[in-house]
Amino acid sequence: MTLAARKEHPLSLRLAEADIAVIDRAAALRGRSRTEFMRDAAVRAAEEVVLDTLPIRMSPEGFDAFLAALSAPGAAVPEMVEALRRPAPWERTLE
Repeated sequence: MTLAARKEHPLSLRLAEADIAVIDRAAALRGRSRTEFMRDAAVRAAEEVVLDTLPIRMSPEGFDAFLAALSAPGAAVPEMVEALRRPAPWERTLE
């Protein structure tokens, strides 16, 4: 098998023992192997970086509508107002 035909490529990391312990614990909590957990975490982090750096493209009309929406006064969402008026669970008294 040639290198070009390989579908997977090994990756080697040097990590502190404490880092490995945290990764192993998290992987076990997710029911994953260390490799699966690290691959998923690394790919997710890489995708976030790529998506954060992609430009947003829109037409001039779309951009004007976007700016108008940002400039418009905010409107209260009744469900959010009610949720924020309720005491947090740690603020409630037990009866």
